[in-house]
Amino acid sequence: MPADFWKQFRAAIIGASSLRGKELKQVLEDRHFPATDILLYDESVPAGTLTEAAVEPTFIRALEEDSFEGVRFAFFAGEAADASRSWQTAQRAGATVIDLTGALAASGAEKTAGKARIVTRIPALSAVMPPPGTQAGSDEAQTVAYSSPNAATIIACTLAAGLASFGPQRLVLMLFPPVSERGEAGVEELESQTANLLTFREIARPVFDAQVAFNLLAGYGEECKVRLADLRAGIARDVASYLAGRAPTPAIQLVQAPVFYGYAFAAYAELTAPAPAEKFEAAFANLGVKFSPPGEAPPTNVSVAGESEIHLARIEPDPNIANGAWIWGAADNLRLAATNAVRIAEEIVAQSKAH
Repeated sequence: MPADFWKQFRAAIIGASSLRGKELKQVLEDRHFPATDILLYDESVPAGTLTEAAVEPTFIRALEEDSFEGVRFAFFAGEAADASRSWQTAQRAGATVIDLTGALAASGAEKTAGKARIVTRIPALSAVMPPPGTQAGSDEAQTVAYSSPNAATIIACTLAAGLASFGPQRLVLMLFPPVSERGEAGVEELESQTANLLTFREIARPVFDAQVAFNLLAGYGEECKVRLADLRAGIARDVASYLAGRAPTPAIQLVQAPVFYGYAFAAYAELTAPAPAEKFEAAFANLGVKFSPPGEAPPTNVSVAGESEIHLARIEPDPNIANGAWIWGAADNLRLAATNAVRIAEEIVAQSKAH
């Protein structure tokens, strides 16, 4: 392999006009990812739509059979169906596949799909939960496709990993997903419903089939294409698969919140012994988690906007349960997921340079 190979490669984003795709492109630029070119593909907008990447004008392309020629990293950030249909084509062309849509995870993390082994990876947790051993310069590495989890899965796995050393007897996680987890259509529906309710007009419900504005939902309407229970089941499956017995698996519940961006969550843990705040914070700081300084307000959806890390408030003991503890936190759902995907690629680049 030429010494300058890793200075010449291309990266491609499939689903570039989606919220995930736009955030991914921004993270690649902000972290100065060493690609000479970032190709943008999307079937949902007309080919030739003008945009920019790395402050240079570019355009959205239609995905074709030869779209992955010369591509070193193929990030799937749009619809799961697009990833299911095209990821093997990208891999056959020599690209390393990093999927943010959940399509590969649904096929079974750590299992074999055709000739490719699918590995779910959270780089921030690698120190305490090392990923399966594959060296990026080996033949085996060419058969690996990576699943980069969504924000909810990263949050749940991070909480489980951080609390593992405290011997939790019980761990419960309540997640409040924003409407942006359903893409641009979810954001537009909440915006429309909010405006119409304030002006006493009828609301449209094409995405959630329910009033999401000024409301909390334990489930969507009967006509909704995606059930909240199915989203919860998918997150629970991915969390259990990633943890694989290495840390206690949390019980998980979802409540749809009327917010545009940012995943808020509340966790309850019953520990074997009290957790001193300094030890608790040190355990999570090793995983890249940030804490609200003493005297400052707890994190919110708004305060974490644009942040790549999970933010936690200080641990609070339960007033009734001995060794019971509550944890409040928030994360920018799009930024957290996009940063995780880019960090996977960065690790592969670093490992390949070392070989």
